[in-house]
Amino acid sequence: MKKIYLDYNATTPLHEEVIEAMRPYLGDYFGNPSSSHWFGAQTRKAVENARKQVAALINCNPDEIIFTSGGTESNNYAIKGLAFANKSKGNHIITSAIEHPAVTEVCKYLEEQGFDITYLPVDETGLVNVKKVEESITPQTILITIMHANNEVGTIQPIVSIASIARKHQIAVHTDAAQSIGKIPVDVKELNVDLLSVAGHKFYAPKGIGALYIRRGIRLEKQIHGADHEQNLR
Repeated sequence: MKKIYLDYNATTPLHEEVIEAMRPYLGDYFGNPSSSHWFGAQTRKAVENARKQVAALINCNPDEIIFTSGGTESNNYAIKGLAFANKSKGNHIITSAIEHPAVTEVCKYLEEQGFDITYLPVDETGLVNVKKVEESITPQTILITIMHANNEVGTIQPIVSIASIARKHQIAVHTDAAQSIGKIPVDVKELNVDLLSVAGHKFYAPKGIGALYIRRGIRLEKQIHGADHEQNLR
């Protein structure tokens, strides 16, 4: 019996073109991109070329992209990194009640660390009420994190309107775009967000590949300590 896969919102198969593009780096080009010799240089070129491709996909500068292990790490880095870097300014974060666990669990953790989280309800179509977003803002609000597209019902949130409100109050905006990248056009300049999460396996890339857009000027506290990879952030 022929099997038909219909769960593309959960994950996608690895595309043949992706496999072919990766093949040389699974064999011949195996160097550490931080190494100064030829092998490292070839790998480094590939990493930076990939960074340019991701930047072009969402219309940002390559130096505003860091690679991560996936959407979960990107969300963790965006939310915790910004919260801890700005805790002297405030401790309030606004999110929605229907976020992916990669966002809600981070928010629950931050609550244990003394942060105040507002979980906004949605209407019958899954939409966040923009007016409620603004009404929830306090002098302590430092971040609004609302997903771009919902993973279960596909609702696309009014991120542009939410970001406009945030700008008025000088509040950072993060959006989890795991379900929209590769499916609909996503332009960080049009969305006007400060942070945007990407999960590669949602659009034919390997598992364990993600990215985080960090607008120039946004400061995140380092979450993973080690070498100086990815702008010394992980």
